Amino acid sequence: MDLPIKRVARTAWRGDDFSNGDRAVPEETAVAFTYNGASHAVMMATPQDLEDFAYGFSITEGIVSSVGEIEQLDIVDTEFGIELRMWLTEPRQAALRARQRRLAGPTGCGLCGIESLSEACRPPPVVPAGQRFTPRDIMRAMDSIGGSQTLNRETRAMHGAAFWEPCRGLVAVREDVGRHNALDKIGGALARGHVAGRSGMILLTSRVSVEMAQKTATIGVPVIVAVSAPTALAVRTAEYAGITLVAIARGDGFEIFTHPHRIAKETIAHVA
Repeated sequence: MDLPIKRVARTAWRGDDFSNGDRAVPEETAVAFTYNGASHAVMMATPQDLEDFAYGFSITEGIVSSVGEIEQLDIVDTEFGIELRMWLTEPRQAALRARQRRLAGPTGCGLCGIESLSEACRPPPVVPAGQRFTPRDIMRAMDSIGGSQTLNRETRAMHGAAFWEPCRGLVAVREDVGRHNALDKIGGALARGHVAGRSGMILLTSRVSVEMAQKTATIGVPVIVAVSAPTALAVRTAEYAGITLVAIARGDGFEIFTHPHRIAKETIAHVA
C-alpha cells in the first residue's frame, strides 16, 4: 500500500541563502461517516487505516458499543473525499435516528453529532481497575513509539497514538493529521482485534484535551501517557473516569496528574 504522502516543491532559507528542493508532506482528505444512508459527520483525516477509523469513531462517539453492532462497512472513494458507509443493527438504528432528529446544528472537531453543551461535557464511563506500571515501563513505552511512526518520520507533521502492554510492547500504532483521529483509529484497532484495554496504556504524541480523555475512557484503557500537557478539563475528566493521566513524558521523566496508585516505584511482576 502506498503511503499517504506527497512530495511538494519548496524553497528553503538556511545558512544565509535560498535553496530549492522538495519535502514530504502528508495527504489530508475529507472523510464522511454515514450510518444507514444518513450523513453524521465529516472529518479531515489521513486516508489510512480507515476501517479502524470507522469502527473506532463509531465506538468513541457512542454510535455503537461494539463492532458487532455494525453489520456492514463500505469504504467508498468519491470526487470530494472518502465515505465510510456503515449499516447498523437494530436497535442501534432506531437510537441513532432519534439522536439525529434532536440535533440542533453542526459542531466542531471532536464534538460531532451532539446536541447540547451538557452532552459536550458528558460524564465518561469509569475505566476498569487495570494493572500497575513502573516508571521504567512508561519510559520504555514512550521510547518505543517514535521509531514506529512511519509517516511522521517522513513528514514531521503527524500525530500518533499507540497501545502498549508490558509483556508485548507496542500492540498497535496509528497516525493521522488529527490527534482525535489517531486515537479513534487505535480504538478501532483494539476493538477489531478483541484486545482488552485494561491490560495496557494509551500513548499520545499530542496534548491531552477533554475529548482525548473521554475517548480513552470509552475505549476502556485506564492509563494515558502523553508527551505534552493536559488541559484542566482533561484532568477533571480523567479523575472522574478513574484514568491515570501521565503527561509531559520526556527523556528526563514525566508528571502524574490523576490516580497515581497505578504507577509504582517498586518492581512489578507482569503476568502475560
